[in-house]
Amino acid sequence: MRTFGVEEELLIVDPESGEPLALADALLASHRVAADDLPVDPDAHHAGTHRDYDDEMGLSAELKLEQIETQTRPCVDYGSLLEQIRAGRALADQAARKHGARVAALATSPVASPSHTTPDPRYARMLERFGLTAQEQLTCGFHVHTYIESPEEGVAVLDRIRDKLAVLTALSANSPFWNGVPTGFESYRTQAWNRWPTAGPAGIYGTYPTYRRVVARLLETGVMLDEGMVYFDARLSRNHPTVEVRVADVCLRAEDAALIAVLVRALVESASREWREDVDPAPVPTVLLRMASWQASSEGLSGELLDFGNFRPAPAADVARSLVDYLAPVLQEQGELALARQGVEDIIARGTGAAEQRRARDNALAGPPPGDMGFGAVVRQAVNVTMRGALDLSEVAATPELLRVRQS
Repeated sequence: MRTFGVEEELLIVDPESGEPLALADALLASHRVAADDLPVDPDAHHAGTHRDYDDEMGLSAELKLEQIETQTRPCVDYGSLLEQIRAGRALADQAARKHGARVAALATSPVASPSHTTPDPRYARMLERFGLTAQEQLTCGFHVHTYIESPEEGVAVLDRIRDKLAVLTALSANSPFWNGVPTGFESYRTQAWNRWPTAGPAGIYGTYPTYRRVVARLLETGVMLDEGMVYFDARLSRNHPTVEVRVADVCLRAEDAALIAVLVRALVESASREWREDVDPAPVPTVLLRMASWQASSEGLSGELLDFGNFRPAPAADVARSLVDYLAPVLQEQGELALARQGVEDIIARGTGAAEQRRARDNALAGPPPGDMGFGAVVRQAVNVTMRGALDLSEVAATPELLRVRQS
């Protein structure tokens, strides 16, 4: 079985108002101090321990100070990945609570607030070069890395999964609100993210040299700052022998995140097998893939998606089930078919993270009118759901006064 791992971007929020807080550098500074104080224990291998997590996963900064990223180490099954996702959320929340804040797995901020760019020369150049796109880019995604044996295999996988990625956007949709406004979208993060010049679906490459030529030509335009800004829906990782799938919102529930990763791994394995069996990629025009992505962003699982078999409208739940059916041979071999079917049915039954956010706001608006239009309640509920099943943080001392940096 291929190893896989994930990166999650989380919002740092005021636990009462739900306002995003520009505390990432403070969290990282205190986290590093705590890690430095830990004794060396070479026998610590349990994924849920603070010490082990600091050694190999940890926390990192992103474009905005209001967000923090967690990473897992490579895993081999759903259970171990879910444990590490929960451990990462617990670690980020522990760091946040030391500053009177919390973390929430929200792909955009429901509460209106200015964002603040992380002090870094590269990010400063991005802000200068891309203006409002970079200024407003407080979005939290979920990236899945799956092991590949070679770049050639990786490109073959990219060519054969591109027509199915929009279904993952729909399943993970978790951003119906944007700065105090209902957007009319299930995944507004997708809309905001696709403002970057290289974001979105790509064409069929055919070979690894062609993939490298495409990247080189993009760099030669002078539009991007560097290769790190190749924001394709799926790409070859620059730092790991993996295919990186980047279409998902950060998932409100940790178990949904692990499910999305299981589906991605099965997609990669299925695509690799097709390549080895000389099955050509589906020649779907990129413009249709963009339409499918837009539709998934708009509808999530609440309406219709473009079916990845014929790119005509079909009930979203049926398209999601069809993806599991397509992956069934690989999922069955890996002992994950029943898990994947149940996980998808669970999301269909209760709704995506976007649906859960809207229910939280509707409940808040059903009582005395809140001054924040119910968006604070959305974030408070999201904090609770984000941390469901995570490590016990009862021993973390709460800070009596919220520490706010660069808030305006």
